[in-house]
Amino acid sequence: MPTIIVEADEGRTVEQKRGLVKDITEAVCKNFKVEPQAVTVYIHEGKKENRGKAGKLAID
Repeated sequence: MPTIIVEADEGRTVEQKRGLVKDITEAVCKNFKVEPQAVTVYIHEGKKENRGKAGKLAID
């Protein structure tokens, strides 16, 4: 069923991730009319040194 992938810089706490997964799951259930057991959320964390925007690394 619905799979949500979140791309974010590392550094969030487990509590922040729990809250995000809860909120995303609730939104998907409401809008897609599915049960929570059908929703999967992946959080992919990366280092700022591995991401760039406008020709610069995020750490610069």
